[in-house]
Amino acid sequence: MSEWSERLRTRIAAREARTAVVGLGYVGLPLLAELARAGFRAIGIDTDQRKIASLQAGRSYVLDVPDAALAPAIGEGRIEVSGDFDLLRDADTINICVPTPLRKSKDPDVSYILRARDAIKARMGPGKLVILESTTYPGSTEELLLPELQDGGLAVGEDFFLAFSPERVDPGNAVHTTRTIPKVVGGVTPTCTALASCLYEATVEQVVPVSSPRVAEMVKLLENTFRSVNIALANEMALLCDRMGLNVWEVIDAAATKPFGFMPFYPGPGLGGHCIPIDPFYLTWKARMTGFESRLVELAAQINASMPTYVVNLVRRALNEQRKPVAGSRILLLGVAYKENIDDLRESPALDVLRLLEEDGAEVEYHDPFVPAFTVGESEYRSVALSPERIGGYDLIVVTTAHREIDYAALLAAAPAVVDTRNALGGTDDPKLYRL
Repeated sequence: MSEWSERLRTRIAAREARTAVVGLGYVGLPLLAELARAGFRAIGIDTDQRKIASLQAGRSYVLDVPDAALAPAIGEGRIEVSGDFDLLRDADTINICVPTPLRKSKDPDVSYILRARDAIKARMGPGKLVILESTTYPGSTEELLLPELQDGGLAVGEDFFLAFSPERVDPGNAVHTTRTIPKVVGGVTPTCTALASCLYEATVEQVVPVSSPRVAEMVKLLENTFRSVNIALANEMALLCDRMGLNVWEVIDAAATKPFGFMPFYPGPGLGGHCIPIDPFYLTWKARMTGFESRLVELAAQINASMPTYVVNLVRRALNEQRKPVAGSRILLLGVAYKENIDDLRESPALDVLRLLEEDGAEVEYHDPFVPAFTVGESEYRSVALSPERIGGYDLIVVTTAHREIDYAALLAAAPAVVDTRNALGGTDDPKLYRL
C-alpha cells in the first residue's frame, strides 16, 4: 500500500473524504444524495445551469430523490452543487455519471466521458480516486481514462486510483434503490478495487468486487442485453399469438406458474429508458471491433425496434373496422413516459408511435399525469385532461404506458375503441379492445 492509498482509505473510513459526482441526472443525483446521507461532504457538478439552479433552490427534478431528502443536505452544506469544475481540485473521490448515448449510426458516443475526463485531468493530483459509472463498452476505463489521467506522471494504483462501477438505477423503483442494489466494482489494480469498494461500502448495502474494469463493464452490458433479448422473445411471441388468435398475456402468465426454468418477460410497444435500448449496441459495436458477429443481440434489437410500427398497424386495423382512415382520425395516447409511474421520456416508444401516427395524418393528443408537457423538435405537446365526454370524442385510444393513476376500465367504457399495448385492461374481454 502506498502512502496515498493509506491516506485515502483512512479519510473514507472517517468520512473525511471529499466526494464529487460529475453529472447530476437519474444516476448522479441519487448517488450524490447517498454520499451525503453516508456522512461525506458531497459536491455535484453539472453543465446544465437549470439543474444547478433547481438544486440550489432545494428542488429535485428526479422522482427518486424527493425534495425533503435533498433540501436539508444542501442547506446544511453537506451537498454543494455547481457548474464549476475547479471544485474537483479538492475532491478525494470523483464519480463520473454522464450520458453515453448512441450516434445516428448506432455507434457509441463517448464524448461526454471524454469531456469529463479532460476536466478531471486539468485538476488532477495525487491521492484521487476516479470511478466511471457511465455505461460503456468493455475496455473504456483503461483505453479512454487511464492514459490521460496518468499522463502527468502519476502512477495508477500508487499515486491515483481508477475503477469502473456500472450504474444500476431503475427509475421509479421504491424497493431497489441506489442504496439497496448491489454495486459491482472493478479497479485497474487490486488497490484501486479495494479503495473503490471502501467508498461504496460506506454508501450502499452490498459491494461485489470483480477482477478488472473490463469485467465490470461487461457485467452491465450483459444485464441489459439479457433483458433486451428476452423482451424481444416476448414481442415476437406477441406477433405470433396475434397471427394465431391467442392472447399472449394469458400464455405468459400461465407459463410463469412453472416454478423453475422460466422467467416472465412481457411484450410492449418498444424499448425505452436510458439502458436497454442503448446498451446492446455498445456490446455489438465492441463485438464487431473484435471480428465477432453478435447475431442474436442484433436480431433482438431489430425485433424490439419494429414494435412501434406493429402498434400503428393495430391502430389501422381498429380504425378499418370502424370504416375510418388513419388520416384525419382523432387519437389519444395514454402515457408517453417509457414505463409506468415515472416522468422519464428517454427513448420512449410512445414518441415513435406518436410520430408514425402523425406521419399517417392522424390528429394525436396525449394524457400523462407524470408528463404535463414535452417538446420534440419544434413541436410542443401538452397533456390533455380526461373526461367521459372528451374520451368519447376520439376515434381511438392507444394505451402506451400503464400509469397507476389512470382508470383504464372507465376509459374503455367511454371510448369507441382501445388499442392496449400494456395489458392495462387485464383480462377484460370486449369487442372494441385490441390487444398487443
